[in-house]
Amino acid sequence: MPKIRIKLNSTDITMLNTICDSIKEIAKKAGITVSGPVPLPTKKLKITTRKSPCGDGTATFDRYEMRIHKRLIDLPANEKVIHHIMRMQIPKNVNIKIEMRD
Repeated sequence: MPKIRIKLNSTDITMLNTICDSIKEIAKKAGITVSGPVPLPTKKLKITTRKSPCGDGTATFDRYEMRIHKRLIDLPANEKVIHHIMRMQIPKNVNIKIEMRD
């Protein structure tokens, strides 16, 4: 039976978890068993810059960091569930990728 793999990633972990919970709730109402959400490793993007615009003075730095959180959900292919997931309101800061697998 074919399966659906849903890959989610976002910089906002609370929005990511609410989307995962709503996908699980849709599958639960349809009576489908869901494997996931599996948390994948978080990617940390770091940038260090000098505070002083001219470069003179004390060596003080600003450190910025952006974290990208990822989740993975697998579920059996069901037309009703796919239709409900595709019609969900997903925020702009959450990226979703749905693919069919055998």
